[in-house]
Amino acid sequence: MKKYILLTLSTAMLALSSCGDDTMDKINKDTHHPTAEIVAARLQMSEAIMRTAFSTVSGDYAFYTSSITEQLVGSGNNQLMKAELRQSVELAASTTFNNVWGSTYSNLMNLQQVIDKVENGEASSGGQLDVLGAAQVLKALNAGYLTDMHGDIPYSEALKGNENMQPALDSQQSIYTDIIATLDKAIDNLGNAAGMRNLSDQDLVYGGNVNSWLAAAYAVKARYLIHQSKVNSSAVAQAKEAAKKALELGFSGMQVTEFNGVTCDNPWSAFIWSRHYTAPSTHVANLMAANDDPRYEFYNGDAAVDPGDAEAAKVSTWYDYPLYYDLGSQPVTIIGLPELYFILAEAQLRSGEDATDAFQAGVAASVNEQAEWLGEDADGEEFAASLGTPTLKTVFEQKYLALAVDGQAETYTDIRRMQAMGENFIVLTNPYNNQSGINRWPEVLPYGNSSVLSNPNVAAAYGDGTYIYSTKAWLFK
Repeated sequence: MKKYILLTLSTAMLALSSCGDDTMDKINKDTHHPTAEIVAARLQMSEAIMRTAFSTVSGDYAFYTSSITEQLVGSGNNQLMKAELRQSVELAASTTFNNVWGSTYSNLMNLQQVIDKVENGEASSGGQLDVLGAAQVLKALNAGYLTDMHGDIPYSEALKGNENMQPALDSQQSIYTDIIATLDKAIDNLGNAAGMRNLSDQDLVYGGNVNSWLAAAYAVKARYLIHQSKVNSSAVAQAKEAAKKALELGFSGMQVTEFNGVTCDNPWSAFIWSRHYTAPSTHVANLMAANDDPRYEFYNGDAAVDPGDAEAAKVSTWYDYPLYYDLGSQPVTIIGLPELYFILAEAQLRSGEDATDAFQAGVAASVNEQAEWLGEDADGEEFAASLGTPTLKTVFEQKYLALAVDGQAETYTDIRRMQAMGENFIVLTNPYNNQSGINRWPEVLPYGNSSVLSNPNVAAAYGDGTYIYSTKAWLFK
């Protein structure tokens, strides 16, 4: 009997020793939360898309710049009130944009991982040119928002993780060079990705359609080229060609539309429902009323408040707001069809060409989209035709109205660009923009607190924060 016991124990020990190495190797591994290095690149794209739409495009940048551009009026006796009254305690504070600053950099890190994996053939992602091209489009967008809002920022050294925790600032000019180069790479990769469907179940914008991503790449390129109209003599002609190419490829907008319980409410709707910090602006309402614009009702123009109305800004009770914000289901627009048409119209006018078709198409697209959201009848084409042949002034006015929905950060860039070119097509009226003869309208937005506290390079550029009133970004010098 004893020998059988010993034999059984020996067999058990032999079995344990034979599988022990593999078993022990796996014991302390978290198989439910794999490290980024082993995750396929395509699986990181849904987060990249959502963060671009919900945080970078339609988050704090949009909320605050809506007051700066006077497309909405900040109220609520809190943060947006302070922005409306141009108080430095809010506008110049490094804490104000810290969340979106950190989120956008985190998204850029994520996108850089995607790009590296495809280019280096890691995590079973080699050769997936559709994933690579889409990631490059999103990288250009996120970098563009950061530099458009803040000017010079950490960039070339900023996406290296623990390898460099205190990256230097890059000039906006060099960042723009890289943005266009990144978009050119995206266009090349997407052009060579015909038939690929690696993105399909992760793509919340186009469902993996490569041609749609290619059209979007040209649309985004048109945006970042037209931004350079003041500083780059060839940018306007290049923007015109990029816009035309996007339209030829069937660009219909770059939007995230997964709502109604599938993801979550539109960020603007969620913000207004929870905070009630904003109201319609008479600046927008008066422009609409002057042309009997059908969007006046959608904007809730009768409830408009004057920009800089201190008493209205301090009211903490419920305010009326544009009707489309009460839907919750309206898409988040990363870059819309109306914007692309207005880019083309501007480029054509600056080139001495007729821009009537592009201008009227942009107006009609904006009117029809808003009417469709609200289930209302509106003939965008008829209204657009009533506006006649455009001038640069009417192009910028109509772009201003179209982007009043969720393109406020882009309008902030447009207004600074117009000012730099001596074109006062949008005349701001908030009396708090100038206080005691001192400018209090921000030329850039302040850096995020996380970098101000941890990076001496950013801290030196930030100083006491008041640089935002005097430091113009390269695009606007």
